[in-house]
Amino acid sequence: MRILGIDPGYGRLGFGLIDRVGMDLVSIEFGTLTTDANDRMEVRLAQIYDKVKELVDRFAPNCIASERQIFSSNKTTGLDVSKALGVVMLACAHCDLPWIDYTPAEVKQAVTGNGSADKKQVQFMVARLLSLQGSVLGDDASDALAIAICHAQRERIGSLG
Repeated sequence: MRILGIDPGYGRLGFGLIDRVGMDLVSIEFGTLTTDANDRMEVRLAQIYDKVKELVDRFAPNCIASERQIFSSNKTTGLDVSKALGVVMLACAHCDLPWIDYTPAEVKQAVTGNGSADKKQVQFMVARLLSLQGSVLGDDASDALAIAICHAQRERIGSLG
């Protein structure tokens, strides 16, 4: 199973592609898609759609998993991130791919065993689980890989039961 994990954002959107082969998880590609802050929002959203669609066309994932948006104090930023996530969901629909989302606590729990782990703990475990020691993982890519790992683990458990 090939999973595209997405850490949603409109200025920076993390992505991480992994394969789950039996019990093994293998990193395929990861990085951060960026848009120009000087562009209008609709232009940035179109760029996100095009870049996500390009990833799907290039790597043919079986599904896309993302982090569920939980609004906190900055609702304006949250709304804009939700717009970017909507564009990712549109790309899923146009590519006939299932989309799944997980809360931040679910992702942290799946990757580190602790639902309130900090970013450094998540990055450490992502690198360890995917044998990426020595690789430079930015926050966005690391989070996207963590989301993909979370989904791979959930799917594996579901297939056992």
